[in-house]
Amino acid sequence: METILSLLAQELNQPPAYVENVIRLIDEGNTIPFIARYRKELHGAMDDTALRTLADRLAYLRGLDKRREEVRHSIDGQGKLTEALCAALSAAATLAEVEDLYRPYKPKRRTRATAAREKGLEPLAALLFAQARDCPDPAAAAADCIDPEKGVETAADALQGANDIIAEWISDDAAVRKTLRALIWQRGRLVSKAVSEEDSVYRLYYDFAQAVPRLQGHQILAMNRGEREGLLRVTVVTDRELALPALCRGVVQPGSPAMEFVKAAAEDAYDRLLYPSLEREIRTALTEQANEGAIHMFGLNLKPLLMQPPVKGRVTMGLDPGYRNGCKVAVVDSTGKVLDTAVVYPTFGEKKKREAIDRLKQLIQRHGVAHIAIGNGTASRETEQMAVELIKELEGGVSYMIVSEAGASVYSASPLAAEEFPQFDVNLRSAVSIARRLQDPLAELVKIDPKAIGVGQYQHDMPQARLDETLHGVVEDCVNAVGVDVNTASAPLLAQVAGLNQTTAKNIVAFREENGAFTARKQLLKVPKLGPKTFEQCAGFLRVPESGSVLDHTGVHPESYGAAEALLTACCHTLDDVRKGNLSDLRAKAESAGLDRLAEQCGVGAPTLADIIKELLKPGRDPRDELPPPMLRTDVMEMKDLKPGMELRGTVRNVIDFGAFVDIGVHQDGLVHISQLNAPRRVNHPSEVLSVGDVVTVWVKEVDVPKKRISLTMRRP
Repeated sequence: METILSLLAQELNQPPAYVENVIRLIDEGNTIPFIARYRKELHGAMDDTALRTLADRLAYLRGLDKRREEVRHSIDGQGKLTEALCAALSAAATLAEVEDLYRPYKPKRRTRATAAREKGLEPLAALLFAQARDCPDPAAAAADCIDPEKGVETAADALQGANDIIAEWISDDAAVRKTLRALIWQRGRLVSKAVSEEDSVYRLYYDFAQAVPRLQGHQILAMNRGEREGLLRVTVVTDRELALPALCRGVVQPGSPAMEFVKAAAEDAYDRLLYPSLEREIRTALTEQANEGAIHMFGLNLKPLLMQPPVKGRVTMGLDPGYRNGCKVAVVDSTGKVLDTAVVYPTFGEKKKREAIDRLKQLIQRHGVAHIAIGNGTASRETEQMAVELIKELEGGVSYMIVSEAGASVYSASPLAAEEFPQFDVNLRSAVSIARRLQDPLAELVKIDPKAIGVGQYQHDMPQARLDETLHGVVEDCVNAVGVDVNTASAPLLAQVAGLNQTTAKNIVAFREENGAFTARKQLLKVPKLGPKTFEQCAGFLRVPESGSVLDHTGVHPESYGAAEALLTACCHTLDDVRKGNLSDLRAKAESAGLDRLAEQCGVGAPTLADIIKELLKPGRDPRDELPPPMLRTDVMEMKDLKPGMELRGTVRNVIDFGAFVDIGVHQDGLVHISQLNAPRRVNHPSEVLSVGDVVTVWVKEVDVPKKRISLTMRRP
């Protein structure tokens, strides 16, 4: 544990005491959001991202320790464990190094070297590989090993067997593998060639080569997919004339009569065993790096998408566009409750379009619709044009927004949607989901598998367990950062609260349906399977607006209620002042009294006291309200309306390795290449300056209408 502690402290640049505290908290079953929010004194206010990094590295290092012990036990069981090997295993910093050391002792399937050993040729191989200066000539030594009964008919047979054994020894040498692996990483190239001249999306990689250190994650993932689809042939290429001397320096002893023989065996080992093995290893490592990068990028994009500011408190109409089955319509009230549904057919000619506008106008006037959410799928452009005509006829008062419908069809066909809306068919469920995505993106998107939300690259090619783990962490962090109303939240939303799972979330919903709305946080302890430990983890993130205690509607944890009341008393305030919002001088009074002294007086740490003050000043606050609101529109443009140099406002929809896609309101997102970002310094990745949901100013660079491509720049022309 001491080694892991020191490694983590060094890697994360954190005091060992903080790292030790976090490890203990994790081992005690505490969740990352709870540790991040309510145990700041123990870790110096690390954020959830740093804590998840620590948890991931902790799991890796513990796995490394476990594998070291397994390997050490296996080698010791063979009676071959030496002090030097034991020390080398202890010093191995990666799983790859441990496996290299284990390789000579690992049970192997039958090889050419195995057959040679069965013929009794291992002593000959050992004699030649020792390369003593008084070593006999290889041919002469081999002549003494001829044994027709064992299948060694000639000296050449004996030498071939010795060669096979020496080649395997060289291939299993950890130092040799480490040297060659480093060489390939530094000097190797990944080369991609077309299998045929058939045109495809992989044409960029039909004749492609890039140095291994300079490869981009999206390039690796694209070539991997092209290879799987049988369109590309991908190899790692290293200069053999550069690698062989590096290999021979480690195994060949000059001046021995066996030198040339060992050199030839080394070349055989390189061509037949080492290079193919290391190429597979390098390809696997490159893919793992690319996957981790893509998963990290997916998480970066997902977080701001989930944290988009909600459009609260207004009746909203959701439109799920379509051709053959028409445009599905759902009107929901300010809480997301369905008020009305319909199906209209704006793409079936002018007459049907007129009928659609009239029908939507009736629904808008009947229910007081303020906003229209339009899905961005099939027939979205025609539906948007209809919506603009509708808004003009209403003479304003209504605005619209194009909403990503990624995953809406997945949700609408899910058992969850069937349970939530048994009275509606699949298509109408999608319209409801689209309307709710505008009202509260987080509450609606948590019902959908994050992989289906559409802000990643190659998500179906990645290791699904690792992707799910990362994305679940992002969703969990977002939900807990915002907080959840325990009396209105759906079971899927509650399941993302720290400490809760699907079972306890469903039990909370069942409890409130049977007993009515919760009126105090402590009532949660009556929910089946929600014990004290679970309550400790989740209570601070659940809001109870109906409670008689205003603290139940804040992010103050129940364990700190006494501290909150002591703070108010020390500053001459009461809980009633919190409820009425009469705390304008609270922060000034607390600072005047001295935060550290006041924290000690209240029995909490200074970071916790600061959080309590923040919560008391804005009970039930939503951090999303502090972000720029989403762009609502009342008019429409088409690609043909775009001209180079035109200035536009748009919303970032996706951030990828080579740029960002921006919605500028023309049904085709434009690409801002990384070279066109507006930044005062060199940008290594677009995520350094852009996030999903950002509202940005862009200028049109180029428009290709036939190919539906729009090039944008964030640099003023």
